[in-house]
Parts: sequence; C-alpha cells; structure tokens
Amino acid sequence: MADTSSKRVAPTRRKAGRHRGEGQWAAGHFTPLNANEQTKKDDDGLNVRTRIETIYAHRGFDAIDGADLRGRMRWYGLYTQRRPGIDGGKTAILEPEELDDEYFMMRVRIDGGRLTTGQLRVIAEISQEFARGTADITDRQNIQYHWIRIEDVPEIWRRLEAVGLSTTEACGDTPRVILGSPVAGIAADEIIDGTPALEEIQRRVVGNKAYSNLPRKFKSAISGSPLLDVAHEINDISLVGVRHPELGPGFDLWVGGGLSTNPKLGVRLGAWVPLAEVPDVFEGVVAIFRDYGYRRLRNRARLKFLVADWGAEKFRQVLEDEYLGRKLTDGPAPEIPAQRWRDHIGVHAQRDGRYYIGFAPTVGRVDGATLAKIAELAEAGGSGRLRTTVEQKMIMLDVPEEKVPAMVEGLEALGLTTRPSTFRRGTMACTGIEFCKLAIVETKARGAGLIEELERRLPGFDEPLTININGCPNSCARIQIADIGLKGQLVTDAEGNQVEGYQVHLGGSLGLEPGFGRKVRGLKVTAAELPDYVERVLRRYLDQRAEGERFAAWAARADDKALS
Repeated sequence: MADTSSKRVAPTRRKAGRHRGEGQWAAGHFTPLNANEQTKKDDDGLNVRTRIETIYAHRGFDAIDGADLRGRMRWYGLYTQRRPGIDGGKTAILEPEELDDEYFMMRVRIDGGRLTTGQLRVIAEISQEFARGTADITDRQNIQYHWIRIEDVPEIWRRLEAVGLSTTEACGDTPRVILGSPVAGIAADEIIDGTPALEEIQRRVVGNKAYSNLPRKFKSAISGSPLLDVAHEINDISLVGVRHPELGPGFDLWVGGGLSTNPKLGVRLGAWVPLAEVPDVFEGVVAIFRDYGYRRLRNRARLKFLVADWGAEKFRQVLEDEYLGRKLTDGPAPEIPAQRWRDHIGVHAQRDGRYYIGFAPTVGRVDGATLAKIAELAEAGGSGRLRTTVEQKMIMLDVPEEKVPAMVEGLEALGLTTRPSTFRRGTMACTGIEFCKLAIVETKARGAGLIEELERRLPGFDEPLTININGCPNSCARIQIADIGLKGQLVTDAEGNQVEGYQVHLGGSLGLEPGFGRKVRGLKVTAAELPDYVERVLRRYLDQRAEGERFAAWAARADDKALS
C-alpha cells in the first residue's frame, strides 16, 4: 500500500505567462480544458477500484460507466482490447464503443524488472486460468495479459498482491512503472545500485493521490549500470550512474525524453544526485509536471513539451527553488558505453562469483506455461530471482558456475536461447492489431516471421542491429530509435489494393550517437514485401559499409536508392 502521507507540494499561484492557454495548475488554471481533464476532476482514477470490486465484477461488462471504462480503469492497468475482426482501416473512424471488446488487456507493473520465482509462478497461473495463456513481456519490463474478464479482476488482484505485485498505475496519467537496471546489485561493473531509491519512490509515489492526476503518463528510469541499460534518453525522468570526481558514485539527472508522434531526446540538467536524495528529486520532477504541465491538448501534455519550452536551466532552477528548497550539485555526464548491445543477453559473471543468464523470448511473446517452466528452472539453478529487460528479454540471476550449462540447456529446450541470432536478439514488436484498439497492422506474428526469414536468408549476419515494429504511429516499440524502425500503416500494393504495410525509419539509435531514424521520401513497404526489403537493405549495408561502420552510421550517409 502506498504511503499517502508524503508531503504534497501545493501548486504555486502566479500570474499567467506566455502559456496562459495551456491549462497549467501553477498558473491558476484549474478549469478542465478537455474531456480527459474533466473525467479526472470528476473523480480520481484511483477511486475506480472500489467500483470494480463492488459493482462491475458482479454486474458484468455492460454495467461499467463509460468514463471508467475508457478512462479511470487505466489507473489499475486495464484497457479494453480490440474487438476481433475489425481491420486497420477502421481504427480511426469507428467510435470507441465499436472498437471495444468485452475483454481487457491487463498490465502488471514490475518496477525495476524484479521478479521472484514465486511471483513468476503466480503470473503464470493467472495467465493460464484467466488470460487464455497470454503473457507478453513489454519493453518497459512489465507483463501484459489479454482476454481478462471484469468478473475475474478482483481475484487476479488478490493473487498478485499476495506475492507483492500490483497493477496500480500501470497505465493512466500517472507515474508508471519505474525502469531499473536488470542487473542492479549484481553486475561486476556496476557504478551504483539504485534499488534502494527505486523502492523508496514506489513507497512514496505509487498509489499516492498527490500524484495520481498528471497531465499525461510519466515514464521514469533508474540505472547504475555503465551500460545505460534503461533507454534513459527517452524517459520523462532518468537517473543514471556516474562517478563524481570528489563525491563518488551517484546519479546524473535527465528530463524530458519521449517518443510517440513528436519524439524528443531527454536533456541533462547537469546535476549530480546522491542515492539518498534520488526520491526527493523524483518527487520534485513529478510535482513540476503535475503543476506546470500542459493540460489543454493531449498531444502536448507530456513533460517533454514543457522542458523544450523552458530549457534545462530554467527547469533545474524551478526544481531547486520551488520544490527541493536547495541547490543541486553540479556533476559529470555519464560515459557512453562502447557496447552496441545493452540487453545483457548471454552468460555473465556477477560480482559475487556466480553468473546471470540473459535469454531471448521472440518479440517478447511468451505464455503462462512457459513462464511456469522458467520459474521452475530458475528455482532449481539459481536463487529464485529473475529480471525482465527494456528489450522484451529476461534474465536469470545467481546461477553457480557448475549449474550454468544445465540452465542454458534447459532454456534452449523451452525455445529461449542465450545465443540468439542478431535478428532474434534485436527485434521488438508492440501488441499490434491482434489486441490494440489504436493499431492498424499486425506486429507480433509478423515480427516472428521476419526473424525466421532473415535467419534463413542471412545466416552469417552478426552485426548488432535493432528492428522495431509498431502497429501505429505512437511508437510503443520505439521505432524512431531503431536501426530499422517500422511504423504500421495502410499502403497501396502494386495492384492498387490497400494492404497492411510500414513506413520505414532507418538509422535511429541510443547510446553512442543518439538520434532519430531517417525517413526516405515515399518509402513504404507492404507487409508481404517486408522480408525482401530488409534483406535488400542489409545486403547493401554489408557491401557498402566502411570498416567498423555501424548500420546507423551507414544509413545516415547512404543515398535514397541504397535505402529503397
């Protein structure tokens, strides 16, 4: 249960500035300027749980109030899923009630990606009993179910909460799951373990009504790994490990990252934050977003727009003067890792002499039966601890050296390789049209099929490469920062038919040279053409690259013909 006694920072009333029309609470603008803001003002999203447990679970789907169904239920990780049989051409033209199925997607938040085998067993049991076997690993370290009935939700909550898991604020205009390094506390090269701060933030913030009405979703990440393994550049707030020359290990503070249809990379505030102060800084940034965030237009309500307008210097000043009441310490930027892969796949030594093993489900798709077997294997071979990653992968911790071969073999028997091809390792996909009401095209099955085709056609390809497949423009699968990003849309084939296809983004990346992928004018690929297209581009890369040249660097300089 969250601590709701945390100090609440009151919005500062001041004269309206240049953003008078943006609905900022700190400027005294509390009148809702759109239907979403009205819904949140009418009733806090956290209050919907009582209605689910006492009314909707007993009376069924048809009894659910519309504002709860398509709004407040997200505060507990629930979205209606897409009604089967509705093609992508109707996504943008049908009313919500025409798209809604009577089943839900349910998101289980897994802060820091931390799981025990006991928790994974419960997740597996719920999958098999209530979710038709579904259980996808997301690129935000969560587990996502489908086919959930409203009647079963209270019992699912009871089972999850009995083992310390929750769906609270897994969705909605809230502080969502806190990403964490999947090797926190065990990696031999770790700068600092952020777990204590992550746990304190959970205690203070999750389920706290002081922060349950934000302008939009709030995404966060904490990692003390030198691999920068939480995609820190694209979160609303990130704290990543650095060593201060005088003060030692701490965290570098970033704000204002995010993708979707208007992508922006986060910016450094130039502040070094000691471990003990991370929760205070986190609360301060969330409170700035609550009070100063734009609430007039949903498509301008993310923190990145406020940061872009203010700049890093003003944002830091407001954080220090109005929310922390003290100055932050200047600090160094993190060192950019030389490694292209930040997913911890394979067998790696821990600081205590044991090993962790990273393995690769295909595009994050697993099922309850497989998760149960992973839990059984981890319990036999390790300490019973596992982690999920921001690349839709998993890690088994604390394996003694003598048990490593048996664990690797056991995972391989489940189809979970620790030595995946570049394509199996580097391909991610969002939920897609199978379940998502926003999607236009298929993603999961298409991603799996693409992997198989590329493994067959390019068996020797061993350069690091990311292929991210998204079913719509919203970039849940991070298309703009992939080597090959595929944004789902309807396209016209050679016969003039409207079919599923993708707009292509090429050469996006994080880490060494962060930037968004390049779009070639007019380049759209049908789903049927996709394997041929990707093979063609990769073969051109292999033919034309300079020695040691990464795909992203080649794509940035190649001509349009080479990329078509």
